[in-house]
Amino acid sequence: MLALRLTRAARPAVHLRRLLVAVAAAGTGFLLLSALGYAVVHPTHSTAALLRLSWCLGPLAATVYLAIAVARTDPGTRPRPGLSALGLGPGRLMAIAALNTALACTLGSLVALLAFLHLRGDLPGMAFDGAAKDFLAANRSLPVPAALTLLAVLPVLASAAVAVILRPRDLPDPAARARGFGRFGAYGNRTQAETFGTYGRFGARLFGSPPRPARPATDGTAPSVPADTSAPDGSAARAGAEDATGQAPAERAPRPAAASGPAGLAKTPGGLPWGVAVIAAGLAVESYAGATASPRTTLPGGLTVGPVGVLAGWALTALGLTLAAPGLTHLCGRLLQAVRPGALRLLAGRVLMAEATRIGRPLGIVCAVASAAFAARTLYAGGATLAFGPLTALGGVVVAGCALATLLTAAVETRQLRADTTAALLRVGAPATVLRSAAALRTGALLAFFAPLTLLVADLAALPLAR
Repeated sequence: MLALRLTRAARPAVHLRRLLVAVAAAGTGFLLLSALGYAVVHPTHSTAALLRLSWCLGPLAATVYLAIAVARTDPGTRPRPGLSALGLGPGRLMAIAALNTALACTLGSLVALLAFLHLRGDLPGMAFDGAAKDFLAANRSLPVPAALTLLAVLPVLASAAVAVILRPRDLPDPAARARGFGRFGAYGNRTQAETFGTYGRFGARLFGSPPRPARPATDGTAPSVPADTSAPDGSAARAGAEDATGQAPAERAPRPAAASGPAGLAKTPGGLPWGVAVIAAGLAVESYAGATASPRTTLPGGLTVGPVGVLAGWALTALGLTLAAPGLTHLCGRLLQAVRPGALRLLAGRVLMAEATRIGRPLGIVCAVASAAFAARTLYAGGATLAFGPLTALGGVVVAGCALATLLTAAVETRQLRADTTAALLRVGAPATVLRSAAALRTGALLAFFAPLTLLVADLAALPLAR
C-alpha cells in the first residue's frame, strides 16, 4: 500500500520514466510470447525455437538495465533524514523500489499478453493471416503455464536486479572508525603506533611525578615543552607536545594531500584497457567468422545474416564499448582542460571526469547499439541479404529505445546528484548561462569524440559480412 501511495504521489517525470519501463516490458514480453508461438507451431525445430528465444536476451537485458536506471532516480525511494524513525530505513526503501519495478514490468507483461491474444483471435478482434501465423500459433492452443512463466521472467529479474543494486550497505560510523585504542587498552583517538619510549614514560608516571603541561608562550612562538628524562629515545619530549585532548598538532590539523591537476579530483576508471582488448577480440572474431564457409543463419522475423560467430563478435564488440566508455569519457574531460582552460572549460571538464562512470556506461551501450544499426544499414545498402520482419524491427526498437532512455535517465541522475553543487555556484554569483554553456560544451565534446568512434567500429564490424 505504501508503494502504491508513493507511486501515485510522484511527479509526472517519474511517472513518465516508469511508463517507459512498462512499454519496454510490453515489447520484450511480446517477443517472448512470439518465441513460444513459433515453438508451438514447429515442435520439431527445437534449434530454431531456441535461437528465437535467445534473440530475446538482448531486449530482456536492455529492459532490466533501464529498470535499474529508473529505480536509482526515483525520488520516492531516496533515503531522507527521519524516515528510519517511521520504519522507512534503507532496507524498506529498497523493497519499495523493487516492488515499484515489479509493478511496472508486470503491467507491461499483461499488456503484451493482451496484445498477443488479440492478434491470435482469442479476444474480440481480427487475427493476422499469412506469415503472422508462424509466431502467433493462431490455430493451436497456447500453453498457459509456459506463457505465464515466460512473462514472469522479466519482473522477477528486474526486481531482483534493483534489490541487489539498491541494497543497503553497512558503512561504519566515522566517529567509531576514527576511535582507536590508546596506551594499554585505553580509548583514544590516536592512530599512530606507540614507540618504545612509551613504556618508559608509563613507568615514570607510576613511580614519579607526571610531566607538567606546556606553558603557553607570550611572544607568539611555539610553547615550551619540558623534557622527560625517563624516555631514553626522547619520545617523551615529543609526547609533551600533545594538548589536553591527547592529539598532537600534526594530528589535529593534517596537511591535505596536494592534488596534482584534475587527477586529484576524480579517480580514473580502470576499464579502458580491458575494453580496448575486448573490442579487438570482437573484431577479430567477426573477421575470422566472416572468412569461414559456415552456413548463414536466419534470425526471427526473416533477418538473414552471416555465421553465428559474427553475432558473437558483435556481442564482444558491444561489451568492449561498454567497458571502455567510462575511461573514454574521463579522457574527454581531460582534453577539455588540456591547454590553458578558462572557467567554462574547466567546469565542463571536471564534471565529465567526476561523472565518467555514471555517464560512460550508458553512453557505451548507446554507441554499441548505434554501431550495430549502422553496420546493418551498410550491409543493406551494399546488397546483402537482409529481410527485416516485424519481430526484428520490434526487438531493435526495444533495444535502441531502452539504451537511449537509460542514457537520458543517467543524465537526470547526475543532475540530481550535483544539485547541491549547482546551488552553491548560483549562491556565489555564477551566472546560469555559464552552467548551461558548460552542459552544452560537455554534450558537444562527447558527440565529437564518440560519433567518429561509433562509425569506425561500425565499419570494421560490417567489413567481414560485406565480403
